Amino acid sequence: MSLQAEQFLIDAESKVFDKEHRRKLAFNIQQYDNKVDQGKNQFLDLELARQRAAMLKWKVLENLDKHLVEFEANFQKRGGKVIWASTAKDALDEIIRIMKAAGAKTVVKSKSMTTEEIHVNAALEKEGIESVETDLGEFIVQLRDEHPYHIVTPAMHLSKEDVAKTFNEKFDLPIASTPKEITAWVRARLRAKYQSAEVGITGANFIIADTGSIAVTENEGNALMSVAFPKIHIVIVGIEKLIPSLTDLDLFWPLLATHGTGQNITVYNSILSGPKQVDEHDGPSEMYVVLLDNGRTNLLAQPEQRQALSCIRCGACLNGCPIYKGVGGHAYGTTYSGPIGSVITPHLQGMKEFKHLSYASSLCGKCTEVCPVRIDLHKLLLYNRRDSVVEKTHPKSQHLIYTFWKKAMLNRRLMNRGGSRTKNFLLQNFFKAAWGDRRELPRIAAKSFNELWRERYK
Repeated sequence: MSLQAEQFLIDAESKVFDKEHRRKLAFNIQQYDNKVDQGKNQFLDLELARQRAAMLKWKVLENLDKHLVEFEANFQKRGGKVIWASTAKDALDEIIRIMKAAGAKTVVKSKSMTTEEIHVNAALEKEGIESVETDLGEFIVQLRDEHPYHIVTPAMHLSKEDVAKTFNEKFDLPIASTPKEITAWVRARLRAKYQSAEVGITGANFIIADTGSIAVTENEGNALMSVAFPKIHIVIVGIEKLIPSLTDLDLFWPLLATHGTGQNITVYNSILSGPKQVDEHDGPSEMYVVLLDNGRTNLLAQPEQRQALSCIRCGACLNGCPIYKGVGGHAYGTTYSGPIGSVITPHLQGMKEFKHLSYASSLCGKCTEVCPVRIDLHKLLLYNRRDSVVEKTHPKSQHLIYTFWKKAMLNRRLMNRGGSRTKNFLLQNFFKAAWGDRRELPRIAAKSFNELWRERYK
């Protein structure tokens, strides 16, 4: 068992029996569910919209190289610069090079799971550069020295009392501060950071091939502020976020908003197509787009699992997953948690180290049911399990045990041999750990149904 798997079991057990943690999570997800049910009413035919979105993303993945080159050419026409990053290290090296060339001391950063994936904040801190999260949820978890708990809602695991306590400890705000008071205080603090920062960093919800643009979706306006004030804008985005045309946003923006937060459409939706032009007064003087691979082509090379790259990061599968609802986001130990994280992480970070996530599932299919782009997530988890066996990532002893078990189960004579005492001994001593400490293993009867049938009917 990998160290990551051992830690997952420890953290999952700790959280699943924490009643207060479960209460907060259940309350916040229920609020989400109520809004999503309302938001879906905007679609005349939701299933048709999901089918169209799935087909569009499938076409993109089948022609990803062509669309990426098209995006690069169109973005560069307007003075933007594209950086191709095969690994997280490549991306960080280029980002730091830009920072040093600009003499940057402060960075304002909007919410971005891709920057979390490559640990931008930690890398900048090592270089003595202050990186300030400007999304309220991200700002809160940054203060707490935590990773985002959820793809869409970074501080979903916290109550308003938890947040007030954090601001009391960090900034001596009154312990009874209301959410409105805390938000006003953060707004005032961040305004000063926007005005002094030399560089703004954002992610991108979509990158648009035919116009060479990036689309950013948000509810607070912090991403717009992170772009408007600094002279340099850096976008860090996975290569899979492509859509072919600007007109496709008409489909994807409402789908993302409804499944992400229950809104008809989010408050701020921005399309950025390069640095400010000669006749423009606002915006950054330089704009870079870092196209990040970091294992995505490994997933693209898998004919069955590549479908996971269609994900638009709405977080719906997390909110529907019974495992996520029990253990929460931090237990996964990865940037991307929940069903989508369990599918893609073994391909991004290694099957041997993270295969256990594909087993952390009830296979109920709820994740597939709620996905706006119809990713067969529960099937992809099974494909990952198959690949982990084919790649022999399990211990040899486990492989031998299940090889023997399979051979016995496929042969009636072998299955009937040994007697119930021997079978129960093997079950208790060789399968107990895999089955779980809190499950009661079945007792094998003295005679099988097959044997009883033969005795009765000769």
